Amino acid sequence: MTEFTHLDKDGRVRMVDVGEKTETHRKAIAAGRIFMEKETLARIMDEKVKKGNVLEAARIAGVMAAKKTSDLIPMCHPLNITHARIDFSFDTNAHAIDIEAEVSLTGRTGVEMEALTSVSVAALT
Repeated sequence: MTEFTHLDKDGRVRMVDVGEKTETHRKAIAAGRIFMEKETLARIMDEKVKKGNVLEAARIAGVMAAKKTSDLIPMCHPLNITHARIDFSFDTNAHAIDIEAEVSLTGRTGVEMEALTSVSVAALT
């Protein structure tokens, strides 16, 4: 049976000790899709939303979320992210926006949670 790294031998939650790990380049890519009404998608694509450029606001929120993941997700290590990218593409047939986040750093632990959090917050924004 696979051991869960965030549980001790008694089943209590703990933060994994990554202090002995070697620093390596790490990168994670996450993707999400948000569906909406056809008219809403058209307004976003035409930049005709009264509150401003929806995608740029979502991009900023996604980058900020990647940097703040350890404040949101229990047992995540605070990381010195060196790169975060958020891209959007439109699927007019499905009335959806696809979101892709790429996060990277050189460190002792991965950035998967940061990429997932980035996509989630960008979609919510």
